[in-house]
Amino acid sequence: MWRPPERIKHIAETGHVPTRDEATASRLFSPVGIGGLTLEQRTWVPAMVPWRATEDGFVSDDVVDWYARFARGRPGAIVVEATGIRDVASGPLLRIGDDRYLPGLRRLVEAVREASGGHTRLFIQIIDFLSIRRRPDPAKFFERFLAITDAHRAAFKGVSDDGEIRRQLAAMSRDDLAGVLSERELESLEYGYRERITDMDAPHIRDLPAVLPGLFADAAARAKAAGFDGVELHYAHAYTMASFLSRKNTRDDGYGGARENRVRLPLEVYSAVRARVGPDYVVGCRFLAEECVDGGSDVDDAAFFGVEFARAGMDFISTSRGGKFDDAKQPGIGASAYPYTGPSGYECMPGHISDEHGPFGRNLNASGFVRSQIRKAGLQTPIICAGGVHNFEFAEKMLANGVCDIVGAARQSLADPDWFLKISLGRGDSVRTCEFINYCEGLDQKHKAVTCHLWDKMDMENPDVKKTEDGKRRLVPPEWDEALTDT
Repeated sequence: MWRPPERIKHIAETGHVPTRDEATASRLFSPVGIGGLTLEQRTWVPAMVPWRATEDGFVSDDVVDWYARFARGRPGAIVVEATGIRDVASGPLLRIGDDRYLPGLRRLVEAVREASGGHTRLFIQIIDFLSIRRRPDPAKFFERFLAITDAHRAAFKGVSDDGEIRRQLAAMSRDDLAGVLSERELESLEYGYRERITDMDAPHIRDLPAVLPGLFADAAARAKAAGFDGVELHYAHAYTMASFLSRKNTRDDGYGGARENRVRLPLEVYSAVRARVGPDYVVGCRFLAEECVDGGSDVDDAAFFGVEFARAGMDFISTSRGGKFDDAKQPGIGASAYPYTGPSGYECMPGHISDEHGPFGRNLNASGFVRSQIRKAGLQTPIICAGGVHNFEFAEKMLANGVCDIVGAARQSLADPDWFLKISLGRGDSVRTCEFINYCEGLDQKHKAVTCHLWDKMDMENPDVKKTEDGKRRLVPPEWDEALTDT
């Protein structure tokens, strides 16, 4: 992952540890309405992909164990990982694109209900993404994948055989190739082919506005049937819906260009989902407070989108930042580009080696501005903000300063799924504090089962501990034994 050149080391501190009475009286542990539901506290575990689903996208025992463990910490809400709305192969990512996934999803819901004692609300994040291919071997790219066009033939005057053109291209330097290949062809060679929503020559891309509302609505209906308390529409990062919101969306069909057009499909998706699940089912979204790439959307765009989402009737809005393909690091041959390896990816998951701003709260100012504009419009939609949250004092200040209404914490919850519970009981001194070294992010990048270095080697001699396939790491955080007596 990219790191800021300043390379300043920051340490996550425990901060003020409240007594049980202080925690009870705090904003963080006060209830909040979200649509027709009430969260018992303003604590939120955002969606994280742990790479535990089956290769066919089904809920596995490991998926159930994972979310049940978070549920035993009794946060206000948990959002299940990005779950694909299409019934297409996508590796060990959860899917919800067909009714055959419902039994496993119901089992997951029931496990969380039981593990949390009914205290935690459960949402599922639903996502669409376009095709991306692995970076090809150059020889194979020129031999098999590159379509020879008249533009290529014009560059090799006197060469009539396409096979010979392929051979000559394969022998050229990178600088020479840049003068012959188009920008997209060169990108496909060096990064792997990636579809964009602006590829209007492709019928399936051109038809996205006609197709996606129905796919999202079907997925939301399945989520409701499975027993989830609501759905989070994934409008963030490097994926389809975020691309429609981006300033880089130049579609000329009324869904690109001006931000009024760019927000059109996200609103149509929401409308279709709402019509399918009814007025009382919780529907919200996660989107970017800033894209953090050259030419991308900024906080003014985000504020406009946020007001539009709130005005349309979304029950919550969750903000993130960055995480784009545009500035991703070049992958190795045979690997796929990963949208969290460049500067925008750092903004999404900043580490302890940082610049003067540090890794804690980089999303606060933008999120607070989005919330302020929604409130200025007379709308009270709850805002969820995450980004480097790691202690009670930090979270409480976010709420006091009007940054958000609910505090999200992903990596800190991964480090210690019981941290909210411990603080609420006056036991904040026993919290395992995330060190933000992004060990977990490194595993995610390799599509390996995500764990935390603070616990994944603990009690490994116990035969009851479930381990990764190589037997080197435990899959589930250890239990907090004191929870049984303190609650």
